[in-house]
Amino acid sequence: MVAMVVSLALAVLAGCATQPASPESVSAAFAGKQYVLLGEVHDNAAAQDQRLRALTHAVEAGWRPAVAMEQFDRERQADIDRARKERPGDADYVIEQAGTQGGWQWPLYRPVVALALQYDLPLLAANLSRAEASKIVRGGLGEVFPEDQQATLGLDKPLPADLVDAQTAVLDAGHCGHFPKAMLPGMLNAQAARDAVMAQTLAPYASRGAVLIAGNGHVRRDLGVPRWIGGDAGKVLSVGYLETGSTAQGFDQVVRVPAVERADPCAGAVVKER
Repeated sequence: MVAMVVSLALAVLAGCATQPASPESVSAAFAGKQYVLLGEVHDNAAAQDQRLRALTHAVEAGWRPAVAMEQFDRERQADIDRARKERPGDADYVIEQAGTQGGWQWPLYRPVVALALQYDLPLLAANLSRAEASKIVRGGLGEVFPEDQQATLGLDKPLPADLVDAQTAVLDAGHCGHFPKAMLPGMLNAQAARDAVMAQTLAPYASRGAVLIAGNGHVRRDLGVPRWIGGDAGKVLSVGYLETGSTAQGFDQVVRVPAVERADPCAGAVVKER
């Protein structure tokens, strides 16, 4: 356990110093990894294009991982599987049948879905739905997971202090410094549950390799899905796709892209955390 923690800490420090990487160099780093976690800024098309190019390069070279996506809620797995049988190779139909939730900009994600279908890769619904997350915020983990499932996910113990501190800072920043403190315990549990569920989704595919498509926060080694993946930390690769000027923390590799012009979310009403 101590060795794993040390390895994790060293990887985080290394990620902070990593220079921007090309799709080809990112793809080369996939070799030998059980889990490849590819982040995103949800509305940045340039970042998603860079990520798609890296993943496509690896698949065209012969890699055949499972592809898990934050954009599909876990209860939609049956819809994904059904849509693939009904219209093989039809990415639009898969999205129509299984991707109606969440308000995602689906044109940005369609190429990933299409790639998985083209190469007949497992396509996995990886996310905890907003409805389930809301239940956890309001009533605790037991509202969604029985005790045995909490134990299986690793959610049956108090969250580590460093994880609480790091995630609290993210939540506060996401609410422009006005996060409602009374909601903090529930929000921390919901965020941990999301990451634990994503890790559980990946686990059965470790032998062939598994890719996670998710927000940068979910792929960070210090507070995201890697915290819930057991085994050798060296079998995990975390790639952050970050906008110029943003802080790089907790990634093995960082790809920089120009920032998208947006209205300042802190100029008016407090924004909600995704």
